[in-house]
Amino acid sequence: MCVKCGVSISAGLNGKSKVAAGVLGILLGGLGVHKFYLGSWGWGIIYLLFCWLYVPAIIGLIEGIIYLTMDDAQFDAKYNKEPSSAFRW
Repeated sequence: MCVKCGVSISAGLNGKSKVAAGVLGILLGGLGVHKFYLGSWGWGIIYLLFCWLYVPAIIGLIEGIIYLTMDDAQFDAKYNKEPSSAFRW
């Protein structure tokens, strides 16, 4: 545990990175790559099926920005501590 912020240091080393999730969401969000990375493979498949509509690309861009601006503790609690689910939003 970090003495200043209380975030688990080992979870950050072994868990999902918010920077990686954000960059994947911005660059490849239309294909759902960020969802596959975060363990929400059900949403990833839906993004992949509807990628030709460009709606998943817009949503992926927004989600990527949200991941990058999210607090480290919030991201860690949501994506590194909870068990993976196919349709976790």
